Amino acid sequence: MTKQEKKPVTLRQVAEHAGVSAATASLVLNGKGEISEATRQRVLSAVREMNYTPRGGRTKPDSVNTLRFLKIARHGHTVNRDHSHFIADYIDGMSWEATRRDYSLQVESFEGVEIDRVAETLRTGDLRGAVILGTELDEDEVRFLARAPLPMVFIDTYHPLVNLNFVDMDNDQAVFAVLRHLSERGFRRIGMVGSHTAVTNFALRREAFSRGMAALGLEVDEAHVLSVDSTLEGAYGDGLAQLGTGRDVAEAYFCANDMIAFGFMKALRERGLEVPRDVSIVGFDNLPMSAMSDPPLSTIEVPKRRIGAMAIRLLDDMLIATTPEPATKALISGEFVSRDSVGFGPARTGAAQPASSEA
Repeated sequence: MTKQEKKPVTLRQVAEHAGVSAATASLVLNGKGEISEATRQRVLSAVREMNYTPRGGRTKPDSVNTLRFLKIARHGHTVNRDHSHFIADYIDGMSWEATRRDYSLQVESFEGVEIDRVAETLRTGDLRGAVILGTELDEDEVRFLARAPLPMVFIDTYHPLVNLNFVDMDNDQAVFAVLRHLSERGFRRIGMVGSHTAVTNFALRREAFSRGMAALGLEVDEAHVLSVDSTLEGAYGDGLAQLGTGRDVAEAYFCANDMIAFGFMKALRERGLEVPRDVSIVGFDNLPMSAMSDPPLSTIEVPKRRIGAMAIRLLDDMLIATTPEPATKALISGEFVSRDSVGFGPARTGAAQPASSEA
């Protein structure tokens, strides 16, 4: 029998032996960063004691510890000032995790810029890896950006058949939490206000709505499924037009995000329907204004800081790996936030009169 070859020592093992992060160990070996002499000596001692040899006999001479976050607004219907707080939470999570792992985080914004111009920034400068906001990117655009020769993670989007790294909210879990709450409140005729805006998460939530209703033994009435623009005024205008057809109105609606919910509630009021007396409404995102709307909006709290931090952790794992890492797709659960926009349905109150809307 041949003796099994001993696996080479990894940079992570050297870092653990020295009591530092892998990013710090990398900085020492590349002569980069402001590292204290004591820390530098600990790392070098660990290298000698463990007989560590960087892959290829040396580390890249131009290697620096800079990561970049690309905030991309392709059409601006969701990546806009109304969601600035939402995106700021992503950045907070990334910044905290990057600092903890001795990386420098850059933030670069693109609004209405051609995708090839965005791709150029991934090929310039001393860049170790990138986190890309994929909210308004389609699958082809994601694949195009992924051609850049560096590790990257896409957040706020998810493509199950694409062999790339994604960190997103778990839409199925979150939507099911909404539907279960409405069901427990006595609602059976539950509708959805989705959006035709080109956002992958909107499509995923529409699919999750159908699966969640089936899991609860509830039927989806397509007459109660609306599609509106995802901006506040767009959702109001589209909602008003669709309610104005005299269509039957559901007992409760799940809206694909909070801005859609705000616009749709405005349209309901104009049609003489009161929330939650006549119709209950649930949003998605838990924007700061959700707690201050009239009535305060029940919604889904998205763990935005955790998503940002997870993206940095995935990049770090790829950067210190001695062999190529397989793609990772991480879905993080949200939390239902109950407020006054949801009342009780006929199954709890004993009422049986369906709401209706007149032009």
